[in-house]
Amino acid sequence: MSDSCCGTTTVEIEQFTNVEQTGALPVVVIGAGPVGLAAAAHLAERGIDFLVLEAGDRVGASVAQWGHVRVFSPWKYNIDAAARRVLEADGWTAPDGEWLPTGAELIDDYLAPLAKLFGDRVRLGAKVTAISRLGYDRVRTAGREEAPFLIRLADGSELQARAIVDASGTYTSPNVLGASGLPAHGEGQVFVDHALPDVLGADRDRYEGKHVLVAGAGHSAATTLLALAELPDTPITWAIRGGSAGRTYGGGDADALPARGALGTRLRAHVESGRITLLTGFFTHRVNTTAEGVEVVSRDPSGHEQSVVVDRIVSATGYRPDHSIAAELRLDLDPVLGSTRTLAPLIDPNQHSCGTVPPHGVDELAHPEPGYYAVGVKSYGRAPTFLMATGYEQVRSVVAALAGDWEAARDVQLDLPETGVCSSNLAEAQEQRVGLATGISGGLLSAPLPLATVGAATESGSGCCG
Repeated sequence: MSDSCCGTTTVEIEQFTNVEQTGALPVVVIGAGPVGLAAAAHLAERGIDFLVLEAGDRVGASVAQWGHVRVFSPWKYNIDAAARRVLEADGWTAPDGEWLPTGAELIDDYLAPLAKLFGDRVRLGAKVTAISRLGYDRVRTAGREEAPFLIRLADGSELQARAIVDASGTYTSPNVLGASGLPAHGEGQVFVDHALPDVLGADRDRYEGKHVLVAGAGHSAATTLLALAELPDTPITWAIRGGSAGRTYGGGDADALPARGALGTRLRAHVESGRITLLTGFFTHRVNTTAEGVEVVSRDPSGHEQSVVVDRIVSATGYRPDHSIAAELRLDLDPVLGSTRTLAPLIDPNQHSCGTVPPHGVDELAHPEPGYYAVGVKSYGRAPTFLMATGYEQVRSVVAALAGDWEAARDVQLDLPETGVCSSNLAEAQEQRVGLATGISGGLLSAPLPLATVGAATESGSGCCG
């Protein structure tokens, strides 16, 4: 019996969509970062076969890109509960819960030992290029839910899965420098560094003694600005679209995480002292090379222009999800954020800060494609309100659902500290009628600070929020 104009029959499809065979396949987790490996830990505890595919040459490959940064959330917030149980069962001793780890320490002391326990179920250098259903494009419906997922890798190999937990993140797809969501004219012709360069370490020679422009109003921008302020003879200009930097300065002494409050306090001091020149209402429109350096021109919505000539540009304007690998799956994406439609109103940065996002899990993350879940920072689309603790609760819920434990899956809970610097001054933003220039980095509880600015664990540090 034909179910298409071209004569493909239901019988032809059924020969490779046996439900029992599909159920015997592993759950594939894409990404071996904190949230992806937390998913693996929950799957291991539930006795569900799994395979983690990591595009990089090491676990936590994106975290390694900002390994020099110390997070302002202590270890006690950065370790998933199931991951802790799995590690401790093998004799692992958790780091001091009050210590503020660097990205490198997160990998060396937590992610790498966790991945080692999973052995060959974590595959490195395995970049996913496409996901579909075996024998089904996005249009075909009959029998679709019983068909296994088909995953194609960059090396041309393919594998199958019963479900997919996509924790691939957004770090490799940063937002553009230009305003209005479009690249600035000439942006592709000049070198633009993206968030969190190692300005006090490996990248120091590229920045010291140069006039540096940092664009963005989030944690990554603040982190880079504070690092640059440590370099001698290095002029710094900070450009934001808003009329005030109050959102970035955050909660100060009132912040529940002291290190996070110190982030904004120190940044404000540098601006007020003149060490950092703040340009407000800056909507990058054009960049071009001149004899004096790189000219960056702002044109605001009214047509007013201002410009600055610099030697280096750091674009800390946030990230956006890349859903292209799932183009043949049936996704229901919010047209604004690129998250699921159900999750979007819960994380909308126009209404929420990091700490006001309500608990959510499998129901809010579900797509019309059963068995596919984008989790972690990717699940938030372009919203900069993500916290790593939120990602851990997401995967706990999703894995419980995959195990058929719907009571646990829907019992979502989240206890977060007050977010201070990641909060938006919504009234001010509305009054000024300007967009939010986000620059929050992906993956952890809060935003990062440069290692050189960190003293004792009780004094500074940070964490990645977006």
